[in-house]
Amino acid sequence: MSLIAMQNISVGYGANMVLRNVSLAIEPGEIVTIVGPNGSGKTTLLRLLIGAAAPESGRITQKPGLRIGYVPQKLHIDPTLPITVERFLRLPGGTPRSACATALERAGVPDLSHRQMSALSGGQFQRVLLARALIDEPELLLLDEATQGLDQPGSAAFYLQIEEVRQQTGCAILMISHELHVVMAASDRVICLNGHVCCEGTPEIVSAAPEYRALFGTGTGGALALYRHEHDHSHDETCTHGDGPGHPPADPHTRAAE
Repeated sequence: MSLIAMQNISVGYGANMVLRNVSLAIEPGEIVTIVGPNGSGKTTLLRLLIGAAAPESGRITQKPGLRIGYVPQKLHIDPTLPITVERFLRLPGGTPRSACATALERAGVPDLSHRQMSALSGGQFQRVLLARALIDEPELLLLDEATQGLDQPGSAAFYLQIEEVRQQTGCAILMISHELHVVMAASDRVICLNGHVCCEGTPEIVSAAPEYRALFGTGTGGALALYRHEHDHSHDETCTHGDGPGHPPADPHTRAAE
């Protein structure tokens, strides 16, 4: 069964409809990326998945007992607060040191246990947040703009680590990001959101879709090839197109190379 699924979800704030009839499902072990312009409903969708918001219509179902890990956009810690990485990971208490060490290893920063949180670089801080999300061995890992503020090489390295996490743990991963060329290349499946699901499928299919091109142009094709890793293309999906007129035709020469 799907780990979590949305059926015909709609959400509005006042007269403004943020999501309209959105349906999606996350399957065990897959990496899915949600992309979309500002105001497309990405953050609202994530809030629905973690239970921080409720839909006006439609329903959300999940596997009984589903364990979810969450990596936020950012987390502010007072720089004057003397707290080590290990102590941060053990909050609010009771987490074994061995579990912290395993989580840091999986996040790619095994040597940070005794460092002060205030002394971490931006990339290290995000890896520690990733480690915290992994401590309870989630079946589904949610990342909300988890590399915001990192440079492009740092973002690429972070998402390569996400692939390793999937290989080591078998967890499914849902990511939300603006970094199209990096995040899409790290994904098995991409969902393009703009208040509704515009199109979805493999990164190659979505990057060539007219709906995606209308929102983002064609400039990510070459960069996508730089970070693309191999996937089993037997799971390629046909893009589900919207019905809006006036979309430019897809240019096959800008599709990502494999």
